[in-house]
Amino acid sequence: MKRAAAEVLREYGPFPGVEAVHGVTFDGHNVWFASGDRLNAIDPESGKTVRAIEVPAHAGTAFDGQYLFQLFEKNIQKVDPKSGRVIATIPAPGDGGDSGMAWAEGSLWVGEYREKKIHQIDPETGAIQRTIQSNRFVTGVTWIDGELWHGTWEGDDSELRHIDPQSGEVLEELAMPSGAGISGLESDGGDQFFCGGGNSGKIRAVRRPKRASASK
Repeated sequence: MKRAAAEVLREYGPFPGVEAVHGVTFDGHNVWFASGDRLNAIDPESGKTVRAIEVPAHAGTAFDGQYLFQLFEKNIQKVDPKSGRVIATIPAPGDGGDSGMAWAEGSLWVGEYREKKIHQIDPETGAIQRTIQSNRFVTGVTWIDGELWHGTWEGDDSELRHIDPQSGEVLEELAMPSGAGISGLESDGGDQFFCGGGNSGKIRAVRRPKRASASK
């Protein structure tokens, strides 16, 4: 397994009226993050908030190319970002213990924090299709180029972890600076990750390792 220090490229926030950053996702243009009572969109170039949707937003956030998915208590709400309407609700796999969430290959991938698990679920029904066991608390979850990454945060220590999606084996770790916890995680589809910073109210952009260095 490879270990390295995470390279923080940029910090966004704190943002007006935002006490904490929970889930994070990226729609190809804007970074969306959950802040308790709403979803917020920021422009990653300017760092300015460009949109907000009033919807309960307590944990992970995902985007499937058309809709936003937002963890809320024991459920996942499907939100139309154009109208801001909730158009469907499905049960969350962790029964309220859910954390991060990502979209990949037609499925939602949902972290279950204390159980150290990532569930692949049917986005229409919430049915669990398979479960990956990690060995650390799971905060954010993201897929990029067939690689599964999750955030972990225990005490003052927080890491980005690249794991084998079949076995759960840790392939690579990027250690965040002390106190820079990860509460949500999403790839930009390229060379960086967006990491929610919990009660700091910040989002941090972290460099994704080059493909060659991410191999086993």
